[in-house]
Amino acid sequence: QVQLVESGGGLVQPGGSLRLSCAASGSIFSINAMGWYRQAPGKQRELVAAINSGGSTNYANSVKGRFTISRDNAKNTVYLQMNGLKPEDTAVYYCNRDPPFKDYWGQGTQVTVSS
Repeated sequence: QVQLVESGGGLVQPGGSLRLSCAASGSIFSINAMGWYRQAPGKQRELVAAINSGGSTNYANSVKGRFTISRDNAKNTVYLQMNGLKPEDTAVYYCNRDPPFKDYWGQGTQVTVSS
């Protein structure tokens, strides 16, 4: 059974940084493009960054230039480095395939940006 476990969230002041991690089972990681998604209160879940098996990346306009997605195939882990955080980045962050598969959603990790 595929499992995705997110970690690294927390409370940070505006302008601060966090690094999120997503540990994935091997059966998904080596094949699929992976993405980081987020869901803020009262809003739909959105894709913020994705990386394919070849390392090509794409980002939502709202995070471009501030967030960096990367992957370590040997560790079956995908990362999201978030710099210059803004209050509007506050959300629960999830990883999943890109496009997502409904059975792969994990618990997510809460990111709160507040002074």
